[in-house]
Amino acid sequence: QVQLAESGGGLVQAGGSLRLSCAASGIIFSSYVMGWYRQAPGKQREVVASITSRGITDYADSVKGRFTISRDNAKNTVYLQMNSLKPEDTAVYYCAYRKYATYYWGQGTQVTVSS
Repeated sequence: QVQLAESGGGLVQAGGSLRLSCAASGIIFSSYVMGWYRQAPGKQREVVASITSRGITDYADSVKGRFTISRDNAKNTVYLQMNSLKPEDTAVYYCAYRKYATYYWGQGTQVTVSS
């Protein structure tokens, strides 16, 4: 059974930092590109960052220079270090991977940035 479990969300003041984690089980974790996505109220879900099995990363323009995605294949875990947080970063954050045409999602973790 595939499972993705996010953790690390919370309430933080603008300018602060959070580190999200996503633990995967039931998949050959090292084989997949992993991504972090977010969805703010009333908005569509958007990709935040992704990382290939070899560690090649990509970021949305809105988070470049502030967020860092990383992975530990030995622990089946992907991370998102978020620094210099802004109120507009407030959203539910999800980790996900794609197998063929299907995306598999975690349950999400809420990040709230106060001004």
